Amino acid sequence: MLDWLGPDEWRAVALSLRVSLWATLVSLPLGILTAYALARWSFPGKQLLNGIVHLPLILPPVVTGYLLLLTFGTRGPVGSVLADWGIVLAFRWTGAALAAGVMAFPLMVRAIRLSIEAVDPKLEQASATLGAPPLWVFLTVTLPMALPGIVAGAILAFAKAMGEFGATITFVSNIPGETRTIPSAIYAFLQIPGGEGPAMKLVIVSVVVAMGALLLSEVVGRRVAARVGGA
Repeated sequence: MLDWLGPDEWRAVALSLRVSLWATLVSLPLGILTAYALARWSFPGKQLLNGIVHLPLILPPVVTGYLLLLTFGTRGPVGSVLADWGIVLAFRWTGAALAAGVMAFPLMVRAIRLSIEAVDPKLEQASATLGAPPLWVFLTVTLPMALPGIVAGAILAFAKAMGEFGATITFVSNIPGETRTIPSAIYAFLQIPGGEGPAMKLVIVSVVVAMGALLLSEVVGRRVAARVGGA
């Protein structure tokens, strides 16, 4: 089985896993906060925030990647500041993680938001009337009950990050061993004679990972929901 994929394919798979894991882990806290704000808070600009969060789902991925390049490139307003601190995202695997995280963020937020909205506000109010501060109510009531959606959102975001291509190749290019993830490797293999075989292998890996993530999201979500309900 280990010999089924060549060294180049294994590097692409390993990099995709690394990029997707970091994209999910780093964006998860912000995703929970954003989802809670959209589900529970009323504030000016709420609809604007909701639109910005879901914008990557509507925009062509290449446009999102170009905006990331303008913002986080070494000459961009954010990228230039980071570069002064020795942090460069453009054309690095960390930039691939950023692009993947941005593209997966709407799916994560939506799943978590729906889960938070399903939590009965009366339970939160009852905890608050007993003297619990808002943060404690969130940590002990809202967060545990919304855990199935959080788990499902994280897994779906990971799967989406594994398949991200357009924004990634625009922002960080297609550098072997540095930014060449599975989708970029498939694209590269299809540009050379005889590359259909390796490309098909990576396609199979992508399908297996995507289906596995969907099934895992369903199974884990149900088990966590059952455990939370039983508690």
